[in-house]
Amino acid sequence: MSPQGVLLEGPLGWRQVAAIADGARLDLSEDARRRIRAARALVEAAVALGVRAYGVNTGVGALCDVIVSESQQAALSRNIVMSHAVGVGSSLEPRAVRAIIAAAVNNFAHGYSGVRLGLVERLLALLAHDCVPEVPAGGSVGYLSHMAHIALVLLGSGEARHRGRLMGGAEALGSIAVEPWVLGAKEGLSLVNGTPCATGLSALAVARAERLLDWADAVGAMSFENLRGQLAAFDAAALQLRVSAGVARVGERLRERLAGSAILRAAAGRRTQDALSLRAIPQVHGAARDVLAGVARVVDEELASVTDNPVMLGTAQAPRAVSGAYAVGAALGLGVDSLGVAVAEVAAMSERRLDRLVNPLVSRLPAFLAAAQGVGSGFMIAQYTAVSLAADNRRLAAPASLDGGVTSGLQEDHLSHATPGALKLLEILDNAEIILAIELLAAAQAYELQPEAEARAVGTEAIYRRVRAVAAHYRDDRPLAIDIESARQLIRRPLAEAS
Repeated sequence: MSPQGVLLEGPLGWRQVAAIADGARLDLSEDARRRIRAARALVEAAVALGVRAYGVNTGVGALCDVIVSESQQAALSRNIVMSHAVGVGSSLEPRAVRAIIAAAVNNFAHGYSGVRLGLVERLLALLAHDCVPEVPAGGSVGYLSHMAHIALVLLGSGEARHRGRLMGGAEALGSIAVEPWVLGAKEGLSLVNGTPCATGLSALAVARAERLLDWADAVGAMSFENLRGQLAAFDAAALQLRVSAGVARVGERLRERLAGSAILRAAAGRRTQDALSLRAIPQVHGAARDVLAGVARVVDEELASVTDNPVMLGTAQAPRAVSGAYAVGAALGLGVDSLGVAVAEVAAMSERRLDRLVNPLVSRLPAFLAAAQGVGSGFMIAQYTAVSLAADNRRLAAPASLDGGVTSGLQEDHLSHATPGALKLLEILDNAEIILAIELLAAAQAYELQPEAEARAVGTEAIYRRVRAVAAHYRDDRPLAIDIESARQLIRRPLAEAS
C-alpha cells in the first residue's frame, strides 16, 4: 500500500478517491468526526421524539408508510442490509471496491447521514488493512446492492479478501482486529443508500480515461510519424480557430512529441492533406478531453453533495428527517454515458490508424508489418481484434441513463442507472486500452520497417524505446497476445513514466 495518506476535511475530489483506490490511506479530520457525531445525535433525538423518518421508524421503498416501533429499528437496519445484498456475477476488482468505500466515507463525513462514528471507523479499517469485501458487479440499477455486500463484512457476514486470501466476513474482521458492528437506527439504510458506488466507480473511470487520453496522443503521434503525415495540420494558429481547450492542448502535445522529426521533415509537402484519422487527432482527442473535463467536474460535484436519503437536519430539540431524491445520480449517469461515447470514438480512430499501418496500399510498408512476407502474418489478425473491440464499444456506448425500469411497487418509478453506466464505461476503457496497445505495438514495428533511415522525433523515440523494453520486434515467433497484454500494462501506467 502507498505510504501517502489522504485526510478528509472537506469533500474528497476524484483524484483523491482514485489514490485511495490505489492504496493510499484515508483518515478523518476532527471536523469530519464532529459532523458525523452531530448527525448521529439528530437521529437519536428523532427516535426519542418519535419524529417520522423514512428508514428509521418506517419501512423502505413501497413500505415507507409502514411504521416501525423503536424496539424493531435495529432489526430493520440489519434486515435492510441482508435483503439488499442481492448482487450477482463476477466480483468487482479490489481497487473498485476501495473507491466505493472511500466515496461512502466521504458521504457520511458531510454530516447529514446519522451513522455512528464507530461504523465509519470500521470502513476506514478495511481500507487501512486492505481488507476488501467481495462485491458482485451485477444486479444494481443505481445503488443499494454493492454497498450492501460491503456492509455484510462489517456485520461479520459476507466475504472479503485479505493478504491474498478469500475468507468469511467474521474471519476477515478478526484478521484486522476489528469487532463486528451491530447496526442501530438508520444505519442499515445509510449504508446501502446514496451514490457512493456510482461515484467511486466514476472517479476510477475518470482517472483511467485521463491516462488513456495521454497515451492516445502519444500513440497517435507515432502512427502519424510512421505514415508521414503533414505536420501543418497541427499548426498552433490554425488550431486556435476552433475554440476548445482540449483541441489546443492536444495540438500542443503533438507538436512537442513530433518536434525535430526528420521523417516528417522529409515528408513535408508530399500530400495536400492526410486522412482524417491522422489530421483530425487534435479535434477528436481534444473533444474527448473537453468531455472528460466536464465529467470530472460532475464527479467532484457529486462528492461534494449529500446523497443519503433522508438527510438529517435541525437541532436535537427539533430534529428533521427530510426525504427527497438525494440518491438519484442523474448527473453521474449522463456524465459517464457521454464519457463512454468519447472514449469509444478515440478508440475507433485508433483502430483506423492501425488499419493504415498494416495496409501496404497506404503505409508503403510490408503488408501487415510482417517480418517475413508470406510466411508471417504479422499484425493481420491483431487488427481484427481491434475491429472487434471497437464494435463492442459501439454497443456499450448506448446510453444507460435512458434505460427504463420500475421498481419497488411503483415507488421507484424512474431510474438514472448511474452505476451500470459507470460499469460499462470501465468496460469501454478496457477495450480502448487494448486497441491502443495494438496500435502502439504496430507503430513500434513500423518504425523498424521504414524504407528510409530518417531519424524519429525525440518524443516518439522515448515511447518507442519504452515499448521495446517490454516487447521485442515481432517475427511470428510467439503468441502476439502476450505482447498485447504487455503493451496494455504499459498503457495503464502514467505516460510520464514512459517518456
